Amino acid sequence: MSLLADLKMYGRFAWGLRGFLRHRISLHEAQAIVRHRMAERENNFLRLVERGVYGYPRSPYRPLLKLAGCELGDLRAMVRARGLEATLQALREAGVYVSFEEFKGRMPIVRGEQVIPVQSRDFDNPHLSHYYQAESGGTTGAGTRVAFDLDHLAATAVNTILAYDAHGVLGVPTVMWYPILPASSGIASILHSARFGETPQKWFSLVTNQDLTPSLKNRLATQYIVVTGRLCGAPIPWPELGTLDGTAVARWAARTLRAHGACLIRTSVSLALRVANAAREEGLDLTGATFLGGAEPPTPAKVRGMTSTGARYVPNYFITEAGAVGTGCGRPVDGNDLHFYKDSLALTQHSRQVPGTGITVKAFSFTSLLPSTPKLLLNVEMDDYGIVEHRSCGCPVESYGFTEHLREIRSFRKLTGEGVTLVGSEMIHILEDVLPARFGGSPLDYQLLEEEDPDAFTRLILVVSPKVAIADERTVIETVLEALGRGSAAADLARAVWSQAQTLQIKRMEPIWTARGKLMPLHLAQRGRDRRASDLI
Repeated sequence: MSLLADLKMYGRFAWGLRGFLRHRISLHEAQAIVRHRMAERENNFLRLVERGVYGYPRSPYRPLLKLAGCELGDLRAMVRARGLEATLQALREAGVYVSFEEFKGRMPIVRGEQVIPVQSRDFDNPHLSHYYQAESGGTTGAGTRVAFDLDHLAATAVNTILAYDAHGVLGVPTVMWYPILPASSGIASILHSARFGETPQKWFSLVTNQDLTPSLKNRLATQYIVVTGRLCGAPIPWPELGTLDGTAVARWAARTLRAHGACLIRTSVSLALRVANAAREEGLDLTGATFLGGAEPPTPAKVRGMTSTGARYVPNYFITEAGAVGTGCGRPVDGNDLHFYKDSLALTQHSRQVPGTGITVKAFSFTSLLPSTPKLLLNVEMDDYGIVEHRSCGCPVESYGFTEHLREIRSFRKLTGEGVTLVGSEMIHILEDVLPARFGGSPLDYQLLEEEDPDAFTRLILVVSPKVAIADERTVIETVLEALGRGSAAADLARAVWSQAQTLQIKRMEPIWTARGKLMPLHLAQRGRDRRASDLI
C-alpha cells in the first residue's frame, strides 16, 4: 500500500474512532438489534448482494452468477421460495462458490472453461467507511490484509455483549493476553469491548516492538487507539509484556478474584492453558475466573487443564475476514460447543476432499449478511469443518434464535501453535528450498508435523530424515526462525512467539507418506475421533 493510501486510510479511521468510542451500546439495544437482524436475514442478504455484487462491476462473484444464469431477480425469487440456506446450496451446486485458495488470491477461479483471475483484495467490501488495516493469521500463506471497519466492529459488538451477559461476565474485570499489531486479535478485542463499556484493565502481549519489526503505521495506530480511547473515556491499557509461562496473568487473576470474586481472561487456547498451569504451580485457585478463548481447537486435554484450576472455559469462534462466528453454549455437550451467529452470517456445508488424501470432510462455507463486513463472502470456504446441529439447549444464547450449534471445529490445512497460525506457503518454501540448500538432502527429507504433547500443548515437529548429516540440530530450528523473520509480518509474529514458546522441535525420522503415496510437507495431526483418519494424511 502506498504512503498516500496509508494516509487516507488512517485519516478515515481517525475521523471515525472518536465517535465509535463515545457511543456505548446497552444490553437492551443489543438485544433489539439482534432480534431485528434475525427477522431481516433474507432481506439483508439480498440488499448486500444487490449493492456489493450485482452493483459492483469488479466483484468476482458476478461472473460466477452469470455462468449459473442467475440474475438479481432470479436470486430474489429463489430466496423467497426456498429460503436463504437452500438458495446458497443451490448456488454452490451451480458453481457459485469460492475456495479458500481462490479467496486468498493464490489461484484463479476456474469453473469449466471459464478462468477468472482474482486477488485477495477483489473480495474487499467496496463500501467500507472508517477502517484500519491488519493481517489475518496467514493460515496457509502470507497473511491477508483485511480492512477493519469501525461500523462492522460496532455491528458485531452486539453479539459480544449478548455472549458476555449469557455467560455472566458482563461487568467483570477483564485481562487480555493477545499480540500487538500487525496481529488483529488484540486491537479488535479491545475496540469490541470498549463499544459496550467493558474495556479490559490489563493488556499483556507475548511480544513487544523489540521482538518484532513492526511498521511505523502499526506503532502509530496502536498509540493513537490507546490515547484516543483514554481521551474519549475508554481507559484502554498500554500493551505490556507478559512472560510466556503465564505467571503475570495468573497472579493478576488471583488478585482480582480476591477483590471481586470473578474475572474474565481473554486469550488463545494455548495461552489460557499456560495461565492455568502457572496457577497450579503457584497454588492459586482460579474459581470464579472465566477463560474466553479461540484461535485454535480446544482439545479435551486443553479444556481439562484449564478447568482443573476451578476456572470455566467458554469457546469463541472468530474469523478475521468476517468477524465473530459463534460463542460457547451455556449448556454445552463438550468443550467446543458453540452457538452460530446466524444474524451476521449464513453457513452451509458440503463434502470436501482434504488435499493429498482420500479423506472427505463436511467443510464450512460462509456468506456475509451485514453490509459492514470487511470482506464480501458468498459461499466462501475457510478451510474449517465440523458438526452442525440444530437442537434446543435452553441456554440464554438460544433465546435470540441461535439454534444452530457448531461442534468439533477443525481445520483440514492449518497448523497452529500458541494461538498463532502457521504461515503455510512460507513454511513450505523453507522446507523445500531453504533447508535443503542449507543442510543438504531434498524436499523429500523434510516435513512439519502437528502434535499435542503430554501437557496438552501443540508442538510443531520438524521431521528431518536421518540421511541428512547435521552436526548441531539446533541450527535447523534457528534457520527456520531466521527465514520466518525475513518473511511477511505474520511470519515474523510466528517467529517471535514460537521462539519464546519453543514450539518448534526436531525429530530425526523419515517423513510420513500418505496411504496414497504422497509426501505432504505439512502433515496435520488429527485429534480425538479423527485419530484414525490421521493415519491417512
